[in-house]
Order: sequence, then structure tokens, then C-alpha cells
Amino acid sequence: MSPSRIASALLLALCPLVGHADDTLHATATTLFKPIPERGEDALARTVTPAEIELGHMLFFEPRLSRSHVISCNTCHNVGTGGADNVPASIGHGWQRGPRNSPTVFNAVLNIAQFWDGRAQDLMEQAKGPIAASVEMNNTPERVVATLRSMPAYVEAFAAAYPDDPDPVSFDNVARALEAFEATLVTPNAPFDRYLAGETDALDAREREGLRLFVDAGCAACHNGVNLGGMAYFPFGVVQRPGAEVLPEGDKGRFVVTQTASDEYVFRAAPLRNVALTAPYFHSGEVWELEEAVAIMGSSQLGRELDAGEVGAIAAFLRTLTGEQPRIEHPLLPPSTAATPRPDHGVAEH
Repeated sequence: MSPSRIASALLLALCPLVGHADDTLHATATTLFKPIPERGEDALARTVTPAEIELGHMLFFEPRLSRSHVISCNTCHNVGTGGADNVPASIGHGWQRGPRNSPTVFNAVLNIAQFWDGRAQDLMEQAKGPIAASVEMNNTPERVVATLRSMPAYVEAFAAAYPDDPDPVSFDNVARALEAFEATLVTPNAPFDRYLAGETDALDAREREGLRLFVDAGCAACHNGVNLGGMAYFPFGVVQRPGAEVLPEGDKGRFVVTQTASDEYVFRAAPLRNVALTAPYFHSGEVWELEEAVAIMGSSQLGRELDAGEVGAIAAFLRTLTGEQPRIEHPLLPPSTAATPRPDHGVAEH
């Protein structure tokens, strides 16, 4: 048993009030938060099939969805590194740097909407965006379809996934299959999930103190629910706006989507599941340390200068949100044929 767990056990034995406080904390937590489900695909508004998921699995790793034949979904949402790419902003077609930090794909099906500004209502809509974005895959729906139709194995896979569709190899079905696969990328059974399920010693004394601070300081007002975030939009800098290195003045967030003045510098609350694996932080990707991110959120969002002990405890709690990571095998992909469009590494006009 670790020293922190021994200390926690002694406190519970010596002071009944501590046990009572822990019971209250657990009751509060189960009201504010929910565990990650074992099956993310059940969160979709439709039923998916194994054939559709397997097709999406192939397409997620398929670099020929990009104009260059270099970039796949996994490039920016790497299943081996927390579902993100661990750089400030992803590098796309022609070595162009994207405008924002890449969010994790893990548990994304549980968010209310996709992207930092919520411009995609679901994973299917989100999947289309990077493929066509000039700074990302820089492709066109027509070229994607022509590429996939040029490979007999893909034609067969689409027919198996969508047997009732008279034209199964379509851009909509590409996005639909990607959604089906990405919905399976959930990370259940984190220590915090076990705590919510009643295994209260899954968190040690310091981690429980971090949870208490997370709730009492007001963090849970934005970061709640199953994903501890991802369900609503809030201004970045409710009390004090961070500097331009963290909150670039040119990125006005949800305002670009709604054109509503009150949405300037408003972003979807970041989901905090697996946050220990997804540095750097914030949409700018300019903060590398979890403790620094906690301190910035304290001053900017809560108007509270958290001391080092409070920051450390909250960060310790956040590290309990790391769940079981999906173990995804890289699929074998069909070979290109003479009819497959050739790679284009330049920056094409759209």
C-alpha cells in the first residue's frame, strides 16, 4: 500500500468525520459525474454493424483519404498517444500548421458536439471536415470516392457495410463508417470510474482532496457529466482573460460559427478524460504542464489564485481520469491500382 493510502486509512480510523466527509464527497460526485460506458457505439442515435466498424477502422488509418497519401485520421488523433498528436497544432498538407490544438478522439462520441467551437453536431459531420480542409488532408469528396472505388477490396467492404445502399461507396458512407469506428474508442474503468461505482479507495487521500477542490472551487460547473466537459460552451477568461500566447486574439472561437457577439472567445469546455495523456493544453496548445493548466484555469475562469498544494491535488485527481486505452491493431489496407489517383504533395486550390 502506498504511503498516501496508509495515511488515508489512518485518518478514516481516527476520525469518523473524515469518513462522513468522504461519503458526502462520493454522493456529490455521483450526482455531478457519470462513468465512461463500456460501449461507446451505444451512444449513437443509430445502430452500427461489425462490418461498418471494421470499414471505419480501415478508413481511420487510410492515408489515401488525403491528397498527399500521407495523412490519415490517426496522424492527428493517434490511438497510441491518447487519441491526440501531442503537438501544439497539427501539421497538415504541405507542412501547413493547423489553427488549433487537435482534440482527442477518445470518448468524443460522448460530447455534445465536435471541434473546439462545436461546428460539427456529431462524429459523422466532423469526419468530413478534416478530409476537405486545405490545411489538413486537402482532398475533395469526389477524389476520395474515386480513390476508394479504384480498389476492389474497398468496394467489397463498402458493399458489406451498407448492403441496402444502391451506391455504397460514397463520401457520406466514408464519414458514417468513420463515425462507427470512432464511437468504439472509449476509455472505461479509470480509477475515477471505479470510485464512482463505489470503490472509494480507488482514489487515495490526495486524489479525493483534489476532487473536493475540483467541486468546491467551481471547476465542476463547466467540467461535469460523463466526459467532465464537452457538453456546453463558455468564455475563456470569465474573470481574467489569459495572455495572447494562451488565448490568441485572432481566434474568436464559437463566434465564427454563430456570428453572435456574445460568442467571442467562447469555446466548448474541454473534456478532461485522459487529460494527463493529451498535453499540450487549451485550443492554442501552448501549455505543456497539467499543473500550469490548472493554475491558469483557476485565475482565468474562477478568479482564484490556487496555491501549489491545491494545484497539485487537483492535478492528482485529474490523473485519475485516465482510463483503459483502446488496443487497436493497425489494419492491412488494400493496395493501390492503376486507377488510383496519384499522390499530390502540393497545396492545391479549392
